[in-house]
Amino acid sequence: MTDKIERIKCLIIGSGPAGYTAAIYAARADMHPVMYTGMEPGGQLTTTTEVDNFPGYPEGIDGPSMMVDLQKQAERFGTQVRIGMVTEVKLSKELGGIHKACIDNANWVEAETIIISTGATAKYLGLPSEQRLRGGGVSACAVCDGFFYKNQEVAIVGGGDTAAEEATYLANICKKVTMLVRGDEMRASKAMQHRVTNTGNIDLRYNTEVDEVLGEQVVEGLRMINSKTGEKETIEITGLFIAIGHKPNTEIFKGHLDMDDMGYLITKGKSTKTNLPGVFASGDVQDKEYRQAITAAGTGCMAALDAERYLSTIEKTEEKEITAQ
Repeated sequence: MTDKIERIKCLIIGSGPAGYTAAIYAARADMHPVMYTGMEPGGQLTTTTEVDNFPGYPEGIDGPSMMVDLQKQAERFGTQVRIGMVTEVKLSKELGGIHKACIDNANWVEAETIIISTGATAKYLGLPSEQRLRGGGVSACAVCDGFFYKNQEVAIVGGGDTAAEEATYLANICKKVTMLVRGDEMRASKAMQHRVTNTGNIDLRYNTEVDEVLGEQVVEGLRMINSKTGEKETIEITGLFIAIGHKPNTEIFKGHLDMDDMGYLITKGKSTKTNLPGVFASGDVQDKEYRQAITAAGTGCMAALDAERYLSTIEKTEEKEITAQ
């Protein structure tokens, strides 16, 4: 005799701002959502020291505390928040079909709708000193954290469009920005390159990499190395921004859902609908442009509303079929 597989009306995968917001709306709509937090409960914001740009916190708040607040609010309306990771999925292609998800390579659950909020992981250099100082001056989001380094000297690593855009953003608020490009040219578009080279307080360094991030508790400096000459140089900075890209957490959905060439889930129009009925995507897993807590929360709301309307459509279809019989 086998145990009966749990049937869930709304399964939420991931627990950042998108996931928790989806949970709040889904719970208030009597969808009885069940959330599996993933390997990083609370998402990327749990590694952020200060959040000053999320509405409702006039004095600012640290990332982990904000995630606790969102979790409490979701649970207040009945969301079941479970520690665990979805490691495999079997998604139905049929309208009204039942989707399946495996938790921690062990137990399977069934879901009428799934909201994917697994986010994206920022790529880092992998240096021990860099990892030690994450949250202490090392950041992967200039728009999120640049404000804290107003009128200070900072550095940014990267040569693509994102790095160029963030370098010019920082240049508007920081005293000086040292930009480290690994190769002998930038990968950014010509327009973005011109913006960098035409900004007076950006010190552009080609063929230059980070050798060591200096500081014990907070960033105090940076030791750079020229990849061609081997020459090392130390500069004083208070912030280091890594802009070498993000990796969307979509590995388990490959072969099931439509993605772009970078692995971000593709949603239809202004909705959160994926190519499969009853499966929705919200937050950074489908957004490579904005990547902000508030935009992620917005799409979490949208996903819950899309899921609610989907279930309503299925219920009406079933009622018509029963009436016809």
